[in-house]
Amino acid sequence: MEHSVARVPGLPSWLQPGSRLRRFAHWLYPFALGCGVTLFSFVSPLRPPIFLFDGLDTDAPWALVALAMLAAGVSAAWVRRARWPLFVVSLVTWLGMTMMAAVFVASYYAGAGRPGRPHRPGRAWPYFLAASTLVGVPVGWSAVHSDLLYEGMTGGLLFGAVLTGSFWVGMTVVLPFVFGLWVRARRQVLEQLRDRAERLEREQHERAERARSEERRRIAREMHDVVAHRVALMVLHAGALEVSTADPRTAEEAALIRTTGREAMQELREVLGMLRAPDLSDGTAPDLAPQPTLADLDRLLDASRAAGLPVRRVDVGQRQEVSLSAQRTAYRVVQEALTNVAKHAGAVPTTVTLRHEPYGLVVAVENAPPPQPAPPMPESGLGLVGLTERVGLAGGTVQARPRLDGGFLLHARIPADPPEQLATREVAA
Repeated sequence: MEHSVARVPGLPSWLQPGSRLRRFAHWLYPFALGCGVTLFSFVSPLRPPIFLFDGLDTDAPWALVALAMLAAGVSAAWVRRARWPLFVVSLVTWLGMTMMAAVFVASYYAGAGRPGRPHRPGRAWPYFLAASTLVGVPVGWSAVHSDLLYEGMTGGLLFGAVLTGSFWVGMTVVLPFVFGLWVRARRQVLEQLRDRAERLEREQHERAERARSEERRRIAREMHDVVAHRVALMVLHAGALEVSTADPRTAEEAALIRTTGREAMQELREVLGMLRAPDLSDGTAPDLAPQPTLADLDRLLDASRAAGLPVRRVDVGQRQEVSLSAQRTAYRVVQEALTNVAKHAGAVPTTVTLRHEPYGLVVAVENAPPPQPAPPMPESGLGLVGLTERVGLAGGTVQARPRLDGGFLLHARIPADPPEQLATREVAA
C-alpha cells in the first residue's frame, strides 16, 4: 500500500521525506552497504573459525578471498530484493574465512525484515538459530583446542568454551538481530499509526460530506415546499381568471399559465418524492413534519430549559416580518448552537440574542465557560459544517469562536427580505 509523503515536524526541509537528499540517500544506500560489507570483510582472520585462536598462518588464495569479499558485498547490496543470498553467503564466508561483516548485516536484516516489507519477517528465527550455532560452536571449539583456555581456569575448559562462544554469538548475531527486531517493531507501529490517521481523516471527511449532503437535501426540500405552495396559488388564480374573464385572449393566456403551472407542480412532486423517499440503507424515512420558524423558537428554548440548560432570549430592534426561509435558517442556527452548548459546556448560562435589522437577522448564541472541561462527544463538529452550508446558501455568514473567559460565541448574519419585497421582485422578474 502506497502512502502519501507526510511532512515530519521539527526536521529541516532538506531532510523531509521526499526531499532530493532523502531520495538520493535511498538510491545510494545499497551501493554504500555493499561497499562497506566488502571492505570490512577484508578485516577478517581469513581462516576457518575452528582455527580462529590457533594462530596458524593460513595463506588463503587471494583470488578466493576477493571472490568471497565480492560475493558478500553484492549479496548485501541485493538485500532490498531478496535476503536469502545474503543469508547463504554470510554463513559460507564465515565457515570458510571467518568474515564477520556479512553475518552482522544478515543478522540485522533477519530481525528487521526485508526493506519495504517490515510486516513480513520471513525465516528470521531459522537463520538466527543456524547462525548462532555456526558461530558459537566453531569458536568454542577453537578456544578449547588453543592456548586461549587452560584446565586450571575457573569453571574448566567447557565453561570457558561456552563463555567464549556466547560472547562471539552475542556480538555477531544476537546484538544486530535484536536491534533489527526493534527496528521492525517500530516500523510496524508507525505503519499502524499512519493507517489509523489516514482512516480517521477519511472517516472525518466522509462524515463532513454526509453532513453537507443531508443539510443540502433538507434545504432543497424546504425550498421546494415553498415554491410548490406559490405555484399552487398561481395555478389557482390562473384558473379563476380563466373562468371569470370575458376577454378570449386573456382566457387563453390564463389557460396557458394554468397548464404550465400544473406541469411545474407535477415536476415538483417528482422532485419532492425523490427527496422524501425512504433511505434504503437503514429503511428510515425523513421527517415530514412542518418546518419550524421563529414562532417555534420559544418552544425550543423551553425544551432546553426543561433539559436543565439555563437559557434566556433577548430581542434587539423592531421585529419585522421576514421570509419563511430566513426564519427557518435562524431557528436552525439557535438549535445547533444550543445542542453544542449542551454537548461541550453542560448546563451553563446561555443567552440567545436576535437582532432585527432592516434587511436581515443577526443571531448570536453565547454561553458562559463550563465549570470543568466536558468530555469529548463522538462525531462532534459536523453540525457546524452543515450549519455553515445552510447559512452560506442563504447568502449569510457564520462565525464560531471561543471567548476570552472560556465561553463560546456563535454568530450568524442572515439576509432576510420581507415577504412583500420578495413578491414584488418575483412579479418584476
